[in-house]
Amino acid sequence: MSDKPLLVLAFSGGLDTSYCLRYFTAIKQYRVHTVIVDTGGFGADELRAVEETAMAHGAARHIVLEAARDYYEQCLRYLIFGNVLRANVYPLSVSAERAFQASAIARYARQVGADFLAHGSTGAGNDQVRFDMAFAVLLPGVPVLTPIRDQRVSRAEALAFLQRYDAAPAAQQAPYSINKGLWGSTVGGRETLTSDQYLPEEAFPTPVSSTNPLTLDVRFERGEPVALDGRHFPHATDLIRALNEIAQPFGIGRDIHVGDTIIGLKGRVGFEAAAAMIILKAHHALEKHTLSRRQTEAKDCLAAHYASMLHEGHFLEPAMRNIEVFLADTQRQVSGTVRIFCAPYRFHILGVKTAQDLMQPAFGHYGEMNDAWTGDDVRGFARIAANSTMIHFAVNSDEH
Repeated sequence: MSDKPLLVLAFSGGLDTSYCLRYFTAIKQYRVHTVIVDTGGFGADELRAVEETAMAHGAARHIVLEAARDYYEQCLRYLIFGNVLRANVYPLSVSAERAFQASAIARYARQVGADFLAHGSTGAGNDQVRFDMAFAVLLPGVPVLTPIRDQRVSRAEALAFLQRYDAAPAAQQAPYSINKGLWGSTVGGRETLTSDQYLPEEAFPTPVSSTNPLTLDVRFERGEPVALDGRHFPHATDLIRALNEIAQPFGIGRDIHVGDTIIGLKGRVGFEAAAAMIILKAHHALEKHTLSRRQTEAKDCLAAHYASMLHEGHFLEPAMRNIEVFLADTQRQVSGTVRIFCAPYRFHILGVKTAQDLMQPAFGHYGEMNDAWTGDDVRGFARIAANSTMIHFAVNSDEH
């Protein structure tokens, strides 16, 4: 056993974390375990490249935590149940992923008895808060080291530092910063630092190559996607990957999100999330047919709280588990098939088939004929419904 302090570093293999690793091994002389949490956004070749980078920069051990299924079961399924789109635009692709990854890394660090934790976040974004919060909750008292943030290291300085050690950094200054994930990929670059420019075609990870429109059927059971065009999958993560392979080449699910960061800045980021957007919109359409009005209102309210807390790093907050119980309970009747039309840069819902459809002709045809009440019933209902407003107008007639 080495007498050097053990540090666990959240490691992506990019420039910032490569700088951190070389700094901790060469300057601080720590024994470093690099950890990457695969939540479904990495291919085998990418994971091998990250490991090679870690070992080249002096890691004593490199760990890959395979967590895609846990990520879905413990997080993504509730985003589907809640139809979560932050600011009605963004499916929380990175927000959800980072909160889950930070917790997984903290648990690993506790398992190996780490003396220090570290991550490569800068001081200007959300991830620093998500990592720090998870580490503080799961490993209180263990120091968290953040050289990029604390030393205010620029990308040029990080490159120069690595070159002094004759080490080729994993990531040069690329025109766009891309984070690939199971629930979507985010894109940052020169245009996202402005308020008026859109990302060019080449900025998005998947080129648009599909031009012939098609229709898709997504089957849900108790709110969870289980089949695509009649094909059942071993797990929802497999369906999400398969749907991405079909829909991303259409350029579906692209947009730019403008939101409020945890630290109070306005932020702008591009994203590509074909499967997430299709699943969320399809699930929402199915719920419109299967949930009552009051269920929908209550669920929308709690889902907004859930999304906000998740975005801001509160993945471990006990209230999150309470909301998850409610969201899951609302899905008991949310089963059926949703048909979706896909074409270049767009998609829309064609219709829904479900045995739990509350849009039943036995009770009437909207805008045409009712079969469950009389005209007199409606007259009485409307009079009672208007009563409080009628009294207000009568008492305050001089104001109207």
